[in-house]
Amino acid sequence: MADLLRAAGTVRRWRNPNLWDALATSIVRQVIRAGQARKLYRAFCEAHGEEVLTPHGLAWLFPIPEAVLELPDDEFTGLGMAFKRLPLKAAAEAVLDFGAKWAELDPAVLRDEVQSVPRIGPWTAGATVADITNDYSLYPYADLAVLTWADHLSTGRTWPETEPEFARLWARLAGKDLSAWTLLTLAWGVRHANTSGAVAI
Repeated sequence: MADLLRAAGTVRRWRNPNLWDALATSIVRQVIRAGQARKLYRAFCEAHGEEVLTPHGLAWLFPIPEAVLELPDDEFTGLGMAFKRLPLKAAAEAVLDFGAKWAELDPAVLRDEVQSVPRIGPWTAGATVADITNDYSLYPYADLAVLTWADHLSTGRTWPETEPEFARLWARLAGKDLSAWTLLTLAWGVRHANTSGAVAI
């Protein structure tokens, strides 16, 4: 498996410097496929986010917490985000109240702290903290995506089917390289699934 990951070449991943954006992104990604999450995220940004000019053209930032709190319910519904409304609004309130404090916390403590927000569980918290730190040992590596791509990568190994068993084995095999194994496996999966060959985690 390690040989296949090395053969895929260099992976560069830029961490997200914005806690609110990382948390909101993880909320949008909850319980839906990555491709659908990207579409919802982009549509929401284009509808309510700030427009910025980049070297690659126009882009839109995720709406600031204050803007999310002011949106009426039908705006979420119209963009296919009705089931994201309550967690996004709860997270927006929490970031406004605690964001400065959270920015100073150790990543592992932050992962626990954000779970005090209603509808934010371990998966969302872990994905958020991995996004802002690039430490993928904090990512919920029992995630089906990691298991799926690990299964595709490894020849001859049978992985446990339950998340807790897979997580224990994955962490034991990866050891001190848990972050690298997890990130590179996810990157390999995106590249494998994406016919353009682009990698985006």
